[in-house]
Amino acid sequence: MSQGPESQSDDDHEWRFGIDDVGPEAEVDEPEPDPIEPEPISVEHAVFVGLGIALTVGLIATAL
Repeated sequence: MSQGPESQSDDDHEWRFGIDDVGPEAEVDEPEPDPIEPEPISVEHAVFVGLGIALTVGLIATAL
């Protein structure tokens, strides 16, 4: 049998979080993640980006 809304216990209707647990004043137990540092550009990636730009410009130029 499936459980309908009538069969839920009264505990399901209670608040799960206190006011101090949510909102801008909430205490955060998790440490801040490390910032992401940019990596140097590799030649291979730069070539493929340039090739993609060149192909896109060429496709647009031929379509006009």
